[in-house]
Amino acid sequence: MKRAVPPSQAMQRVRVGMVGLAAVVLLIGLASALFNAASREQPVVAPPRVEEVANVADPSNAAAATPAAEDNEPLAQLGVAPSATETSRVPAEQPQ
Repeated sequence: MKRAVPPSQAMQRVRVGMVGLAAVVLLIGLASALFNAASREQPVVAPPRVEEVANVADPSNAAAATPAAEDNEPLAQLGVAPSATETSRVPAEQPQ
């Protein structure tokens, strides 16, 4: 036969259950806040190299501050396609 649980012990069990439930909800809330803060964080960007800073600071060397055309044209580097910035083009013959 089952024994009846005294009311004081039943209340203690209810309190322990409620505290446990509150602890789980609190942990889930903290984890959610941490993940939200991490997703809003800006990506880490490497600091500029010393050469880049020197090129930007010197206005007479403005061409060096922009990336070279070769960096943007991998096929021209491999020799598969002509470069878009080639200056040694032969001018077309003009009709007379």
